[in-house]
Amino acid sequence: MEPDAAAPVVLLERGSHRGRAALAGLTLGTGVAILDGSVVNVALRSVGTDLDASLAQLQWVVNGYLLALASLVLVGGALGDRRGRRRTYLVGVVWFAAASALCAAAQTPGQLVALRVLQGVGAALLTPGALSLIQSSFRPADRAAAIGTWAGFSGVAAALGPLVGGWLVDHAGWRWVFGINIPLCLLVLALTARTVPESHDPDQAGRPFDVAGTVLGAVALGALTAVLTVAATVGAGTLAAGLALSVAAGAGFVLVERRSTHPLVPLTMFSSRVFSAANAMTLLVYGALGAVTVFVVLQLQAAGWSALRAGASALPITVAMMLLSSRAAALAARSGPRLPMTLGPLVCAVGVLLLLRIGRDPGWVDVLPGMVVFALGLAALVSPLTAAVLAAAPEGHSGVASGVNNAVARAGSLLAVAALPAVVGLVGEDYLDPVAMTAGFRAAMLWCAGLLVAGGAVSWVGLGAGGRR
Repeated sequence: MEPDAAAPVVLLERGSHRGRAALAGLTLGTGVAILDGSVVNVALRSVGTDLDASLAQLQWVVNGYLLALASLVLVGGALGDRRGRRRTYLVGVVWFAAASALCAAAQTPGQLVALRVLQGVGAALLTPGALSLIQSSFRPADRAAAIGTWAGFSGVAAALGPLVGGWLVDHAGWRWVFGINIPLCLLVLALTARTVPESHDPDQAGRPFDVAGTVLGAVALGALTAVLTVAATVGAGTLAAGLALSVAAGAGFVLVERRSTHPLVPLTMFSSRVFSAANAMTLLVYGALGAVTVFVVLQLQAAGWSALRAGASALPITVAMMLLSSRAAALAARSGPRLPMTLGPLVCAVGVLLLLRIGRDPGWVDVLPGMVVFALGLAALVSPLTAAVLAAAPEGHSGVASGVNNAVARAGSLLAVAALPAVVGLVGEDYLDPVAMTAGFRAAMLWCAGLLVAGGAVSWVGLGAGGRR
């Protein structure tokens, strides 16, 4: 059934009871999907020992979810535009809850990886819908504040993941890392089903989907992820074949998108220097962020910390995001995004270098300084990044722009988590060996610092004077 194009949309007031409930439901739904991307990191060691998984299998527990999300998040946005944003969002929430229940019941590493991919499909349906629904459901005067709330609490959700995951692993077992999603998704359904008005893009109704672009993009990203994950354990011929497949699919994706009348990714958006620079910076910075969150908790647990204690190491990120995101957004609104998007990654890099103090017998004094500095840099860049991407997009393409940036962020984390273990020499069950894990961890932190410095340099050069072009 097609959405009713004639039905009037009553715009919400952010301060009304219905507006608050709708914003809470949209923010919580996005938060659950983002939370799951980080909450699982703390459970990896427990999953590995319980299911007898190798490091490569644990990488796929993380990357299966990220791969589905990065590959299909734009499809989720397009479905919402064509079939109804609220409908697609609610389907995604239900799908995510069902997949989470199945993940909690997995009995082998292979089952868990497959179900994580399924869970990522649900996340891809609900994640882009939240921002699009905020844009289409709230009064123009309330949209900026609503987006700020959404962006800030989305960052908090990512930061809370390790702490929540640690508590659940220590007190209830790793399966509850997935089980906790079920009541949260039910709350999202209760908050949004009756409060959020349905909307769609009338210009997109009836237009065909870019199936070829979707398949080619997923193959390019999936093949590259697979090659990076198994690089340390397979021969040169296999690596070359995987890379060739990824390059061919990537080239085919660009060709299809250039020629398509209904592209999944309108490549004309990248003619904006700000949009291109912001997404290049996103790829580098979120690659480092994804790797740091995985490596820190594995290193701390290898050194004997409990899951809860290791997860608590991320608390500075939570506090900084809550207290400083809105101030960073206000600063960027006055001065442009160039300064915070340049200094933020550089401050993060200093924090990562401080984390090199973490060894085989770390204390809080070895962990907190680095995490606090890293958190300050992250808080400085997240809100300005979102604002820069949306401001640089052509009129009417904010949903697509947000989806592209979301996909780039997930792809950055995906590729970094896939590549770095092999790059730093971690294989098999090295994550259980304190000596091997410490050496790999320190090498990985140097790589992450390099990615962050490169991200700051891209922002400085690409955003130009004031970052307004």
